[in-house]
Amino acid sequence: MPIDSPQPLTVPRFVAAKSRRERLAMLTAYDFLSAALLDSAGVDSILVGDTLGMVVQGRSTTLPVTLDEIIYHAEIVARAVRRALVVVDLPFLTYQVSREQAIANAGRILKETNAAAVKLEGGVNQAATIEALTRADIPVMAHVGLKPQSVRKLGSMSRIQRDEEQLIADAKAAEEAGAFSIVLEMVSRPIAARITAELSIPTIGIGSGPECDGQVLVSSDMLGLTEGFEPKFLKRYANLAEMIRTAASEYVADVKGGTYPAAEHSHQ
Repeated sequence: MPIDSPQPLTVPRFVAAKSRRERLAMLTAYDFLSAALLDSAGVDSILVGDTLGMVVQGRSTTLPVTLDEIIYHAEIVARAVRRALVVVDLPFLTYQVSREQAIANAGRILKETNAAAVKLEGGVNQAATIEALTRADIPVMAHVGLKPQSVRKLGSMSRIQRDEEQLIADAKAAEEAGAFSIVLEMVSRPIAARITAELSIPTIGIGSGPECDGQVLVSSDMLGLTEGFEPKFLKRYANLAEMIRTAASEYVADVKGGTYPAAEHSHQ
């Protein structure tokens, strides 16, 4: 169940959900209409992910997404949202160069979009950056396990993370550095369960089992808009691709057959 309140969901309230054992539901959005619909449906958090590189731009990875592009989409999303916590990905190479670069770029996101927080990939290796951002009063959601921005190093976007001690070290380093939450992507269920039990901040799972404090999915996957993508963790709640294709085909047939527009669709 979504957190029952008409008031905007702040970072402290998001964190407090864990102690109340309230599950957190998170989905992605990149445009005004989608964000408004998800917000009105009771989603606790909306992620403006760098997955927009694949979902919106048709690219094969998240790597080409720029800071200006994510800001453009995040501002549109945040303008639509009344309640959900809006979190925005820091794109590849917008935080890895230096802590000063990370603060400047994350600060731009918050200033120009009205989002609540940023998300970055990393644990131990990004602990100093997470600490620098939180010291600058920029809320940070961390992301460990499968890290899509590391696809060139990993060679695959579907590798299950099995190094238990490294994953636990990454999660604890992120928490100790000040992260208010952490995404666990493609972490094996037993390890994700242990991390969730040992952290005081909420864990948000994707492909990491039901013991996480919340879950996140890419909305286009959950809605059945992305065809041919069938990871084990994905549950499709609709088949919008087929619905859209059918509706568009009927429209084409009506136009070509001369049945649309009919008299009732025309100004007299």
